[in-house]
Amino acid sequence: MDVRHDDDDLARLEADPDYTAGLGVKLVRKYRRVLNTVRGVSNETGLYKHVGLHFERLKGDRQQQRSIRLVGGQRLIVEIEERPGGNCMVIKGIENYHK
Repeated sequence: MDVRHDDDDLARLEADPDYTAGLGVKLVRKYRRVLNTVRGVSNETGLYKHVGLHFERLKGDRQQQRSIRLVGGQRLIVEIEERPGGNCMVIKGIENYHK
């Protein structure tokens, strides 16, 4: 699946092995693993097979967004951008929306 980052820091976090964006080592490692998994599926429905990711649609005014579990309460917030040749996952941010 194609991936696009809305945040330059998160794009760099994926590509630059020495960059941490001030995040913990476990969180950075999990973020990179999750993005490898995302890039390895053909579309978002393939992510539901990876039950450990807890890929789910958010509710309320955020129903266009989805989340993927990272570490602890941290979630990767994404949106699915529909394209004729195949959908693209847009990385919006990392947050703990349960606070």
